[in-house]
Amino acid sequence: MVGRVTEASVDSQRRGFAWRSLVGPGAVLGGVAVGSLVVAFRDPNEAGHYPTCPFLLLTGYYCPGCGMMRLVHALTHGDVGTAFGFNPLLFLLLPVFGYLYVRWTVLAARGLPMRSALFRPAVAYAFLGLLIVYWVVRNLPFGQALAP
Repeated sequence: MVGRVTEASVDSQRRGFAWRSLVGPGAVLGGVAVGSLVVAFRDPNEAGHYPTCPFLLLTGYYCPGCGMMRLVHALTHGDVGTAFGFNPLLFLLLPVFGYLYVRWTVLAARGLPMRSALFRPAVAYAFLGLLIVYWVVRNLPFGQALAP
């Protein structure tokens, strides 16, 4: 009976598809875990461990990502207040990234594509605008609280 499809074979194919579809979320989780461990054990506050931000090096101004590795280092050591001070915008976006990751993983396990209202063009443009304003303000004298 070659080519006969049974419920058991269809069910095993579905489970196999779900596991294969979790490769992307698993790879991202692994990358974030490894990166966090490296930054946890190699202090970015000490000179010589990591290269300087290219934008900061060339212009003398902070980019929106400046302070990100020090934020991760502080979080991995449980220092939430210091982490917030290094990059407030990224700190406030961490729950959003966590939500999107969990949603992606759950949808992937169900074999569904990732969709979210946060991916709509209006939201993306608003986020880009926020990022540009943050970038400029953290480099102005009155925005020094946003600088790392």
